[in-house]
Amino acid sequence: MTTLTTTHAPARYGFRQAGRMEWVKLRTLRSTYYTLLLTVVSMVAIGVVTMANTKAPSPDKAATFDPTNNVLAGVALGQLLIGVLGVLIVTGEYSSGSIRSTLAALPDRRLLLTAKASVYGGMVLLVGEAVAFLTFFAGRAALADGVPRPDLGDAGVLRAVLMSGAYPGMIGLMGLGIGAITRHTASAISSLVGVTFVLPALIGGISGPTVAKYFPTMIAGNSLAVAKPVSDMLAPWTGCAVLCLYTAVVLGVGARLLARRDA
Repeated sequence: MTTLTTTHAPARYGFRQAGRMEWVKLRTLRSTYYTLLLTVVSMVAIGVVTMANTKAPSPDKAATFDPTNNVLAGVALGQLLIGVLGVLIVTGEYSSGSIRSTLAALPDRRLLLTAKASVYGGMVLLVGEAVAFLTFFAGRAALADGVPRPDLGDAGVLRAVLMSGAYPGMIGLMGLGIGAITRHTASAISSLVGVTFVLPALIGGISGPTVAKYFPTMIAGNSLAVAKPVSDMLAPWTGCAVLCLYTAVVLGVGARLLARRDA
């Protein structure tokens, strides 16, 4: 009599399967839609209101007049919303305990964080670019007669809009990395707010732009979103490179700690 035995090969998960899993989780969270909607509405509203109150420059200030920087003022709030959502994508799983199920399905923790970062980063990059252009055109239309209107063909304007659209995505990925590092919502959000808002204000008040210019919010407001160079601040492409480095370091630390610690 012959006994038949069957063996089941262990399931193999690659980046495609991990990415699909993360996309399903992300699009089924109501907080995703609420946060993105609030980001769009707030950035456009701030840009329109700012431009509606922008006055024509006096002759002695015409050379430094930069309405592009004004219309993109809402990026400061947008980065906070996107960053907090990035935190919640990770810490929410820890607080609910669903991280255990996630790790049971996908034991490769570095692959898990890579999938989370790729899916979330890609989504907020698309949203960020769309809302940056929408804000630019809406704010431009709100300018009063006699105020010079920026055009995408003007020097530095298209670059400023594109970089401002990408900036919230980088902050979102930093939030995701900080969430992986701390695993606690309150501490992660506090760290994010401290680095992006509190520390730049404190250090800027003490030392001026010498150190503060290296903080993300200062880079965004005085380097990325400007069509004309700002003295004592990082050049736009230098600021972009610094932000990319920050993002890579935070995600790298988060991936290392996620792989080494128990769920």
